[in-house]
Parts: sequence; structure tokens; C-alpha cells
Amino acid sequence: MAGYVALVRPRWSDMDVFGHVNHAKMVTLLEEARVPLLFDEAAAAGLTGLARGVVVVRLAVDYRAPVVVRGTEVRVEVSLAELAFASFTLDYTVYNGPSTENGVAVEARTVLAPYDVAGGRPRRLSEGEREFLARRLDGGVNA
Repeated sequence: MAGYVALVRPRWSDMDVFGHVNHAKMVTLLEEARVPLLFDEAAAAGLTGLARGVVVVRLAVDYRAPVVVRGTEVRVEVSLAELAFASFTLDYTVYNGPSTENGVAVEARTVLAPYDVAGGRPRRLSEGEREFLARRLDGGVNA
């Protein structure tokens, strides 16, 4: 099981002509799942650096089944796959509904890097950020 679970509600406008959540909108749903973790929960833990700048370095999305807008949330489980000094990798499992009963619809991975917006360059994760990610996401990776 993932260390973090978000329920994200697709909107009617997220659908393509076939009634499935469009690829670009799926990427947005992944973002909506991770933002409360990286911004709100990290800030509540006294870590404001992630909210000041994180960039996506790499994104991969694998579709197992269509995600259909049914007026309810989709379950997005997020886990930590890799933790380096200047980046971290999140794995996502998206279910077609708020529980796991409908099976996995999407598996995705993002490589993220903390970014110094004022300086215009990537930065290293602080020790506190590394500890937060490892502890909160319980990914079993080396911190």
C-alpha cells in the first residue's frame, strides 16, 4: 500500500470524445494528488521549500484501463520509489473510483527536483525534506 492516498475528482471537461479522462488531464490529476502532500503537509511539518519550487524532470504514464468520469473521485496512491540528494521519484497507482475494487486504471511515475525559482536552478533536498519524504511516503527506499 502507498504511503499517501488522495481522492481526486475528475471533471466533465477532463473527458475526451470517448468519455475517458484525456491524457493531459490525467497528468493534471496526478499533480492534484501530489500537491497537498508536497505543499500543505510538508509546510505543516515546517518544510516550506518544496512549496517554493519543485519541477517535473520526467513523467511516465501507463494506462491499464480507461478512467471514466462517473461523478466520483478516483483513488490515487502515491509512494516513494527513489530518493536522491537532488531529486525524488514518486510512483502513482490510480484506481477507477474511490476504492481499489475497480482495479488499477493507471500507473505513473514522476521524477521531481526541488528548484530555486529566484536563482533559476535546481537545488538539493534539505535533510528535513528527505526525512519527510521517506517517513511520509514509507517507500522503503534509503533516505
